This record gives sequence, C-alpha cells and structure tokens, in this order.
Amino acid sequence: MNSVTTDCCVAEEDDCSDSEVLCLMRVGKNSDWLRLFENAEVTIGRGVEVTHQLLSSTCPLMISRLHCSFRQREDGQWTVTDKKSLNGVWVNGERIPAEQPHLLRLGDSIQLGVPLLGTKVEFDYILIRRPLKDIKPYLVKGHREDSKAAHTPKKFKRKLAVEEVEPSTSKHKLYRCSSADKPFAKPCPLSPLKARQQLSHTQPEETVSSIQVNEEEQPVSDGSSSAWDLNNLLMYSQNILLLRKQVNDTQRQVESLEGEPRQADPLRGEHIRELQAQLEALRVKMHRMETLERSFSETKRQLEEQKTQQQEELMKKQLEEALQEQKKVIDELALSRKGFEEIISAKNKELEVTKEEKEKARAQKEEVVTQVTEVLENELQCIICSELFIEAVILNCAHSFCCYCIKQWRNKKDECPICRQAIQSQTRCLALDNCIDRMVENLSLDMKARRQTLITERKGMSHHRRGDGDPR
Repeated sequence: MNSVTTDCCVAEEDDCSDSEVLCLMRVGKNSDWLRLFENAEVTIGRGVEVTHQLLSSTCPLMISRLHCSFRQREDGQWTVTDKKSLNGVWVNGERIPAEQPHLLRLGDSIQLGVPLLGTKVEFDYILIRRPLKDIKPYLVKGHREDSKAAHTPKKFKRKLAVEEVEPSTSKHKLYRCSSADKPFAKPCPLSPLKARQQLSHTQPEETVSSIQVNEEEQPVSDGSSSAWDLNNLLMYSQNILLLRKQVNDTQRQVESLEGEPRQADPLRGEHIRELQAQLEALRVKMHRMETLERSFSETKRQLEEQKTQQQEELMKKQLEEALQEQKKVIDELALSRKGFEEIISAKNKELEVTKEEKEKARAQKEEVVTQVTEVLENELQCIICSELFIEAVILNCAHSFCCYCIKQWRNKKDECPICRQAIQSQTRCLALDNCIDRMVENLSLDMKARRQTLITERKGMSHHRRGDGDPR
C-alpha cells in the first residue's frame, strides 16, 4: 500500500508541474491517451489490476488481461514488454518477442492487437513527449482509480466440483461475455432465422450508439490538422454508408414481412411497425449525417481558403521584407559610392596640388637656367667673338679672351682690346675652362651642339695655319 501512495503522490506532483511527460498518443483521436509514469511500471490490459484498462468495442478478447507493461530503465530509456498476450504487441509494424524488453524511441508506432477483417488496428498509439498542461485534456480519465483498484484484495474463485459444472453448452472463447466486459461483448452466433429476426433490433441500436460515440469523440480544437480532417471525413462517409446499408436491409425486411402470407401472428404487425419506426429513425440519422458531412466539407473548404489567404499574406509580407532589404542595400551602396567619390575628389585635389608644385619647380629650374645663361653670356663671354670662352687665356691686364681670338687680334694690334694696355703675357686658365664646361652641360642641346661645332672649326683652322708655316 505504501507503494501505491507514493505513486499517487508522484502523479499529483507531476500534474501540478509544467514539465514534459511521456505518453502514448491515440492515433485518430483526441482522447484516451495513455500517460507513462516515471519510476513506475505501467501495465496495460483488459483486467482490473492494471494501470490502464483497455476494453475493445469490436472484439472483447483482443486485449489480454495483462497485455503488456512499460518500464523506465536507469539510463532514462523506456522499454515495452509483451506479457505473453494473445494478439501481441507490434512496434513499428513488427511483433516483439514475449517477455523480452524492447527499447522504445520517440515517434515509435505501438499497436496492441491485430486488425480485424476490413478494419484498422483499434488500439494504435505513437510515443510522444509533450508538456503535461498541453496533453492533460486528452489523457484517459480515471487512471488513478484504476491504479487504486489494481491493489484491492483479490477475491479467490471457488473451484466447482464435477457435479456442479453445467452441461457442455459453453461457446467459443471469443464469444464469452464476462461481467466487466458485458457492454462490449460480441454476441454469440445465432441461427439464420433468429439472426434475421433480431437484425432489425441490433443494427439500428448499434448504429445509433456508434454515431453518438463518434460525435462525442470529435476533437474540438481551434487549429485541427489536415490529418484530423481527413479522418473525420472518412469516418462520416463510412457512417453514411453503414446507415444506408442498414436502411436498405431494414426496408427489405419490411417488404419481405409484408409480402409473406398473412397468418394469425399477433406480433407480426407490431414487428412491422417497429421495423418501420426503426427505418424512419435510420433515415433521420442518415439525413443528419449527410448534413454533418456537408457542413464539415464546407468548413474544410473555408479553412483551406483561409489557409491559402494566410499563405498569400505571408508571401506578401516576405516580399515586402525582401524589398526593404533590397532598399537598404541600395542605400548602403549609394553611401559607399558617395564616400568613394569624396575619396577620389580628394585624391584629384592632391594630384592637382602636386602638379602645381611640379610646375613651380620646373619654372624655378628654368629661371635658374636662364639666370645662369645670362651670367655666362655677360661674364664668361669673349668680347671678340661674342661666344663663351674656348681655351680661355688671361692677359697681363687680367682680361680674359679666347686663345684663338686673342691670337687673331694680336696679328693686328698688340694691345688689350678692352683697356688698350700693351700685351706683355698671356696665360691659359684651366679653372675657367672647367667651370664653363660644367655649366654648358646644363644648357640646351642646341647650345651644346653649337659650341662643339665652334670648337671643331677652330681646331681645324689652327692646324691649317700651322701647316702653312705661321710662326705663332
């Protein structure tokens, strides 16, 4: 009993928290989800001493008394164990061996039992992890009461003697009806005549009850997925087909009863009236189901239009954001272009300043050359030939002349052409020649060529005169 109290306290603490829990989500339904409690073994079966009790509405013995168990390992992983069930436990479409723990992962498909002919598996689950506050409305109701009932004292069955055993009128195990499973038990097979007579009583009630159950199980959610919509639409279509079939069967029964020869059967008329009332009820239900199907289809169409409109709005929003981003990029490029233009303008100004400085330097150089040329023309020029000194000589009066020019002058007069003093001596001035040669290097090419030509001519004339026998 202490373990039961501890489990209940743990469950209550989990209910008050917002932590994520592990559960088995029922495929196709927003109810009857099975929660897996941590640090506890969770058992599933049709018996009363289990954590979650499953009762099949189509086949009572589909789920064994103790069908399977879920347990969390020390490393936090969950396992499922088949407790030697009749119809087995199927994980991701494969049946697991009995009494061997099978490791589970999130998203695994877990099926309990097998599908009947023409139907799907009734107990089909998917292992998920969600916040408790989100899945609490979908969990199976009364799991705590079931867990408490699982620990009530057992009532031992008394073995009957051979004489107390009833005659062998028992039927196949699949058609037995226990007290706990009585509302969900499958009726025993009847003879064709009795089945024909009771068909009108059983089918309408089962159809009405199935329709009511399906209507109660409709998920009331604000944003149901397309999978739920498809399942609901298929369910409505199947119900309508079933109703139509039952209407046709009931109508054929009424026609067959009316076509039979009248006999003194007091229940025949009442039976016909009852069948007609059931036929009318089935027609009303079928009309209601068709109305529900039309309204569901209209709602689905509206939801699809709304979804399309939302997608268009989302596309417009994304397009506007892309345009804004493009505008930002264009603005950034414009700013970058402006900055580059400013840099280029500054560089151009620097180049203009540098060019002006070069022009100034060039002008200064030309001015210096002009000044030097003027100095050469004024100070280092021979007054006889009006050219720069060539092999300059200095007289005794300190005046300078070209060697060739003063020789030609002394042939006429033996006095200084400037001061008119008698020429007593003349001396070569190498310093003056070297200075003139270096200054001539910075002059223009024309002046250089002219001077070289003049030097060559004078040397040729000097050699010619020496050849003629000039004593000087």
